[in-house]
Amino acid sequence: MAIEQATAAPVLECRDLRKSFGDRVAVDGVGFSIGQSETYGLLGPNGAGKTTTISMICGLLVRDAGSVLVGGAPLDVNAVAAKGHVGFVPQDLAIYPELSARENLRFFGQLYGLGGADLRSRTDEVLEIIGLADRADERTDGFSGGMKRRLNIGIGLLNRPKLLVLDEPTVGVDPQSRNAILSSVESLGQQGMAILYTTHYMEEAERLCDRVGIIDQGQIRAEGTRRELVSLIGQRDRVDLAATGPLVAVAEALRAMPGVNEATAHEGGISLLVDEARTILPRLLESAAATGASVNGVEIVEPDLEAVFLHLTGRALRD
Repeated sequence: MAIEQATAAPVLECRDLRKSFGDRVAVDGVGFSIGQSETYGLLGPNGAGKTTTISMICGLLVRDAGSVLVGGAPLDVNAVAAKGHVGFVPQDLAIYPELSARENLRFFGQLYGLGGADLRSRTDEVLEIIGLADRADERTDGFSGGMKRRLNIGIGLLNRPKLLVLDEPTVGVDPQSRNAILSSVESLGQQGMAILYTTHYMEEAERLCDRVGIIDQGQIRAEGTRRELVSLIGQRDRVDLAATGPLVAVAEALRAMPGVNEATAHEGGISLLVDEARTILPRLLESAAATGASVNGVEIVEPDLEAVFLHLTGRALRD
């Protein structure tokens, strides 16, 4: 997850994307932007319009309406040069099982127009990035599902894209491989790449994404940081202090602090509802100690995106 958001022009800008298949409206006015070093999550259940949206963004599907800019250049199905700024990792594996990892990368690198020393160098770089350098010359039909997924991601990195688009990249992989994939995505964002990440796994969006767009029935229902989305439903952080001392007096003192909405004393401690628990916690502890409490334990429970999704769509993410 990016520490700072770039102030430069967005890497991706898409506006009012629309697509119908016969009488079925798959995407209905979707728009968002992604900055350099930013990971943007498109979060929604199967059939919500995620794959159709990214297919239009990547120029793989003719859109009915709307616009897409990547690096400031218009992108559609015929914009070959603009497509060169995008790395697309599809949900389905796009590798040749009879070839080795290195041979797959060199084949797809040639399709990108790479060759010679540049292709050899970039192949080696990508093998290191995806953690397959030690298995580079083995046939991929003997790879695990997670290794194949990582190779799939590596193919999308060959052209040094400004925008990397990942469509459900952890589907069907074991937990260890899934964690390796997520760690790779985190590293790419930290190195400055703009990433569009689609998923229906809530925990992946929580871990990776600087901002999230919640899509359902072809429309963006809301977007923002986790904190901004949670604020839409009025939920606050809960802080439980395990403490001894004059707890009623301590709760009264804490209740008067800015950012504290509720503070209730009970046997064994104090329960609070606060804004931005991790920011306010040091002041809470200082005030509790100054009022005579001895705090020996802290638990913070932050509302998550699952609650937001349920509120906006009326169903759980993976229903």
